[in-house]
Formats: sequence, structure tokens, C-alpha cells
Amino acid sequence: MSEPQTIRGSSVLPARREPITLHTADGLELVGELALPPENDPVATMVCLHPLPTHGGMMDSHVFRKASYRLPALADVAVLRFNTRGTTSAQGTSQGAFDDGVGERYDVAAAIEYADFTDLPNIWLVGWSFGTDLTLRYGLDDEVAGAVLLSPPLRYSTDADLDAWAESGRPLVALVPEHDDYLQPPEARERFARVPQAEVVAVDGAKHLWVGDTERVLDEIVARLNPAARVPLPHTWDGPMERADSSMYADRTVAAFDTTDRD
Repeated sequence: MSEPQTIRGSSVLPARREPITLHTADGLELVGELALPPENDPVATMVCLHPLPTHGGMMDSHVFRKASYRLPALADVAVLRFNTRGTTSAQGTSQGAFDDGVGERYDVAAAIEYADFTDLPNIWLVGWSFGTDLTLRYGLDDEVAGAVLLSPPLRYSTDADLDAWAESGRPLVALVPEHDDYLQPPEARERFARVPQAEVVAVDGAKHLWVGDTERVLDEIVARLNPAARVPLPHTWDGPMERADSSMYADRTVAAFDTTDRD
């Protein structure tokens, strides 16, 4: 057995990774990737809905990238990431153009449909910022077990969207940074009070982009998607491990594509 290595921000643990193409009902092809546990069948599926693409959000935004690097191996969670319409990452550019959260309803549906068609289990939506609005507005599909919201601004979402989640009874978890730019814990508790089953988790010291707090975020996600997994997630790995090249994002927003070794 090899000597345990520290899991760092750019560490890539083993997984069965494959590029995927999502097909939307309005005729677009979206670029994506599916990462499966290296040997076991997945226990749950994390469908990632990224931050606002006009502000640097994409499938490689750092929390989702690190989720794909770690969760298949550490928690038996499948991670499905994709670029919404008109969004570019290292994997390529999805067809179409940013539609201010309107046409993106078809993108969300295409991701859920892909997960369902490929028999991925226990499908959870995990939205971040803009992606939380997509989750709340378009995520109540029959195949969706629940949702985790990272830094929800509630910019596009309405009380009617929250009421629909309340009526569904499905789990809804909001991770709200103490120093968020848009919605901080006290107001979040007021807004989500419309959803009796909603759990608002205030994260002390955190900010909207979760720089330095990825480990906490991933622990909270895994605790909901696979309660049997070890949490906190391990900080070391005694198997093969690669290091990702993040230089392609060197000229992009540091916070959005953070690769600091602390998380």
C-alpha cells in the first residue's frame, strides 16, 4: 500500500470519467462530464448547476471541479457537471447563448433526463448562486430527490417557487455564507421559512464564492447525498492520485476558480 498523500486543491482522485453531451428540448447540445466511482456503483448523483456564466461561472467553477475530483472516490457519489447554454470551459463551449435564466430551463431538464436515462441513482441538484435559482425554478422534476443550494441569492426565484418546493416536501438545504454579498443567514432564514422542510446552514466566516471553504461545502453535500459516507471527508488518500493543471484559469477570476491547497 502506498504512503498516504495529502489531498490538495488540485488533487485528482481516481474515477471513471467520460465527456458527455446533453441534448435540450430546444435543439442545443451542451458540453458536460460524468465522473463515477472508480469501482463501486454510485450511491447518489450530484447534478451541478454552476454560477452565472456572465461573471465567470461554468462547470469548472472550483467547488464543482473539486467535487468531481474527490466525491466519486471518497463518497461513492456520481458527479455530473455541464456548461449551460453559451458557456465555455476547458471542456468546450455549449451551443446557444446565455438567456438570463429563461432558456436555461431546458438545460436543467436535459441534465436530469440524462441522469435518469443512464440509471443514475438518487439524483440531487446542487446549485451555486445563479445555479440555485435554476434549481428552485426548474428543479422539481419527478426524478429529483432533493437539492442543495450554495450561496442562494434568490434573485430570479419567487415566493411561488419556494411554495412549490414546500408543497413537494422534498429536502432542500441552503448553505449560506456569513459574509455573502447577496443573501446572508438572517434574511435567508426569513425567506426560506416558506419551506417548512428547508434547512438553512449558516457558514461562519464564509463568502459567496467559498474560497477556502470547499471542504466544508463538500462535507455538507455528502452528508445529505450519502449519509453512510465518512464525514468529514478524509484529508489524505493512499491510492493513485494525479494533479490537475489549472493554469488555463490563471487569467480568470481567482475566487471563482480557486485552486488553493487549503481546500
